[in-house]
Amino acid sequence: MSSPTPARDAHQPDAVESVVSSMPLVLPLVGAVLMFLLAFIAVSMA
Repeated sequence: MSSPTPARDAHQPDAVESVVSSMPLVLPLVGAVLMFLLAFIAVSMA
């Protein structure tokens, strides 16, 4: 009998796998921008 070829060889990276690698950089930057915008809104309303 011939051994079947593993399906992992033809594995295509999906959208989640491509995004997860950049999360350690993106999350702090988005958090900093969000905090700045919220502080700016709070100061401008006061």
